[in-house]
Amino acid sequence: MATQNIKKFFEQSQYQMADITRKASSFRRAVAMGRILVGEVGYTHIKHQSLPKGDVLKLAEIAGVQGAKMAWQQIPMCHPLLLDHVAVYPELEEETHSVVVYAVVSTTSKTGVEMEALAAVNTALLTLYDLTKPVEPALTLTDTRLLVKEGGKKGLWVHPDGIPDAFQAGLSLTSRRPLEGRNVAVITLSDRAFKGEYKDKSGPALKEALERLGGEITEVQILPDEPDKLEKKITELAGKVELIITTGGTGLAPRDSTPDVLCKLGNTEISGIGELLRSSAAEYVPTSWLSRSMAVIVDSTLVIALPGSTSGVRDGVEALKPILSHALDHVQGKQHLHPQEGVE
Repeated sequence: MATQNIKKFFEQSQYQMADITRKASSFRRAVAMGRILVGEVGYTHIKHQSLPKGDVLKLAEIAGVQGAKMAWQQIPMCHPLLLDHVAVYPELEEETHSVVVYAVVSTTSKTGVEMEALAAVNTALLTLYDLTKPVEPALTLTDTRLLVKEGGKKGLWVHPDGIPDAFQAGLSLTSRRPLEGRNVAVITLSDRAFKGEYKDKSGPALKEALERLGGEITEVQILPDEPDKLEKKITELAGKVELIITTGGTGLAPRDSTPDVLCKLGNTEISGIGELLRSSAAEYVPTSWLSRSMAVIVDSTLVIALPGSTSGVRDGVEALKPILSHALDHVQGKQHLHPQEGVE
């Protein structure tokens, strides 16, 4: 079958998992809850561990963990994921004669774990139902909903009705917007875009991605692939903005000079950032190893060079997201926490 026909075949497919091939792996977490109304009799038995099959709260915890791990086998379009952490918290609520179940699921992956958290809650609730029905058949499952999801392009989402204060404190939730309050400049390097022969796409994509992370974009420039112009612009911005990200000029073509300018201006090269940008994309774009993406410090400004494609920009920002705030704090000499402190 010709490649074009194969592509057309898959485009017409009505049932398919979301294509996450080109997405970068990142930290993801989801919190869900649900409630089972067990009545006064059921509540008393649960509280005093007097049900025929033992301590149902502990059994519900174990069942919930298993439910999260098995979610992909029950939901047809759910991706199978390696889960880093699953915890289920059943809580007795005497005033309503109910058990509230919370579940926290986290992973480092290309897609979120909302369904795994909801599966954990529902499995725990059904276990409570099964073990309580011998003494109270009038049981009601209610209030099942997603409370929090973290990670991915949208960062942190919290249910409009909020979450319990004590539970929020235990999660140490943050805005997950690493550029909140940071001044950022965006520079596109392209001869054709500068001359108006080609509409710049990577610059707007970069601006949009950085704004989603909370960045305040103070300047957007399109420059030709001329080293002196880029050098002049970075020198002008250094010390005035915390972060400069360029797009374009990182390849092997004769006029690809962005890394050369950064090497000339930079007080310090951060070699790990270049390695991160290449390795994070190389799994699905082998030519990423040819990119000369890099990062340097110019005065008190972090300068990062990304490739000149929209996919390279989006993938690059996604890869940088977990470390950007930490890196900027280092450059600015501020006190900081490790990116993962307070998460687990």
